[in-house]
Amino acid sequence: MSLFGTILSKIFPSNHPAVAQNQQGTGQQSTTGAQQSAQAPAGAATGTQGGMQQPQGGGMQGQANAAPVDVERILDDMAQKNTQKLNWRTSIVDLMKLLNMDSSIEARKTLAGELHYTGNTSDSAAMNIWLHKQVMQKLEQNGGKVPQDLVRH
Repeated sequence: MSLFGTILSKIFPSNHPAVAQNQQGTGQQSTTGAQQSAQAPAGAATGTQGGMQQPQGGGMQGQANAAPVDVERILDDMAQKNTQKLNWRTSIVDLMKLLNMDSSIEARKTLAGELHYTGNTSDSAAMNIWLHKQVMQKLEQNGGKVPQDLVRH
């Protein structure tokens, strides 16, 4: 299972087309948002997250029939319920912790490889900034409603 696929399945409902693509094992990834093969873990997001219904509306790039997923609302809700003070808006480490994922340097290097990072992985600060921006952009490309200040270049 890809790490980005895990991130996607923990935020998006299990019936969302982007998650379904991962479950079908498409194994594709491109800059347009096609995903790697992954399966949703047990307890993955369903039609509701934290007791909140997913927003309704038109889809995003490649997800024309899917309601956009309010990533900000879901992550804010998760952060509010978390005992740790995690800043998912700026930190890939905190985002991964919030999603109960391994946030070690090894895991982040693996995620960087999946997302085709071409920089020096020994420069963890630069890699972390790039990873956070890439993950936010990929969430948006797959039908997530993400605050624009988190996806701009």
